[in-house]
Amino acid sequence: MILQKEFYTRQDVVQVAEDLIGKVLCTSIDGIFTCGMITESEAYAGIRDKASHSWNGRRTARTDIMYRIGGTAYVYLCYGIHSLFNVVTSVADDPQAVLIRSIQPLEGIDDMAYRAGKNMKGIREGRGPGNVSKLLGINVSHTGLSLTDAPDDPAKTRIWIEDRKLQINHKRLRTVPRIGVDYAGADAMLPYRFVLE
Repeated sequence: MILQKEFYTRQDVVQVAEDLIGKVLCTSIDGIFTCGMITESEAYAGIRDKASHSWNGRRTARTDIMYRIGGTAYVYLCYGIHSLFNVVTSVADDPQAVLIRSIQPLEGIDDMAYRAGKNMKGIREGRGPGNVSKLLGINVSHTGLSLTDAPDDPAKTRIWIEDRKLQINHKRLRTVPRIGVDYAGADAMLPYRFVLE
């Protein structure tokens, strides 16, 4: 079942980030279907979160997507190289988002390997947000796509998340501080990152 707007528009981004663990991120790009189970996510709590791109109400051409209604893709370029895929959450003008940091590849693994330019080596290749986007074919041109509305033309690019009722061992789910956001001071230590070991 494809997750609908009600899942994303909840205003507790940390809960949404936790609930995304075990869900399946899917893409249909250039007629190629790939998907993987989300195994790591990281919440960014909008204007009150110093680690967030929208902290203190910052609104730029890039971050304007974060101010849309939950269920929208926010993809940005990191270090000028890596496209990082985020899920916008909450209601319009409350710019919260969840970064998808890791997946366990499930379907379309040969296509993922081709995109990665090497052989797949278990789930390791799905670790790291840059690898998530590379394997699933996501890039910055996909920012702003709806994760809930199907395009009129089935051949068009589509990104969505499914609840396949996959069973995960919650004893293996760790809550830890985010990484790479030391500039955020005390907010860098918030337990907003979820990792399925």
